[in-house]
Formats: sequence, structure tokens, C-alpha cells
Amino acid sequence: MDILLIEDDAIEVMKLERTLSKLETKHTIVKATNGEEALEILKTGEKLPNIILLDLNMPRMSGIEFLEILRDDDVFKYLPTVILTTSENRADLLKCYKTGVAGYVIKPLKYEDYESKIKKVLEYWDINELVKG
Repeated sequence: MDILLIEDDAIEVMKLERTLSKLETKHTIVKATNGEEALEILKTGEKLPNIILLDLNMPRMSGIEFLEILRDDDVFKYLPTVILTTSENRADLLKCYKTGVAGYVIKPLKYEDYESKIKKVLEYWDINELVKG
């Protein structure tokens, strides 16, 4: 599976890379540190990701702003996007689902819990017919 990770925190990027390295299936990951960079990556016309993992709290453009731009684009609007955030704000959760996210995952403090959640998300999308190509 091809994953686009939009995350500005280097430690969170390393956690995801570490988790992916432990999985039996191989995933490729493209990283963007903010929404603007991610849009540039998507617009290059190269292979689209199977899934986007998106942080909400980022500089320049919030995750919700990125999501709104994504959903307004005829090519990108169906890309499954899963929010990975520390925000337990119910308003954020509802706004994301209204904007069309595929999932909302709160990053746990313990690495083992983080690893378990990421593994479940990727296992689900790995078998989902939408991302099979």
C-alpha cells in the first residue's frame, strides 16, 4: 500500500516508520510536513496514495483545511483519509466526519497502543476494495 503521511512532528514520523518496519506487509510511505507540501505531492501526477494519514494540528494549513481542499477536487476527493491526532475535541471529530474522513484515530501516549492502532488501520485498508488496484 502507498501511504501519504502528512505530519509536522519528526517523532511522530519516526513512530510510524518504526511501526511499518515491523509489519509483515510492505508499505511505501511518502512524507509531507504540512498540507501545502502534500497538495504539491498529489499534484505532481505521479501515483496517488492508497491512503492518507493526516495530522490535524500543523503549521500553514490545518488538517481540516487540507481535507476541505481535497474533498473539493474531482481527482483527490475519494482518497481515503484517516486522521491521526492528539485532539480529543469532539468538534474536530465531527468536522472531520462531515468533511468526509475515512477514520479518526487519537494517538495514544504509549507506543505499544500506537502500534496496535496503526496496525489495525492499515490491515483494514489493506483488504478494502477501494484501495485495491
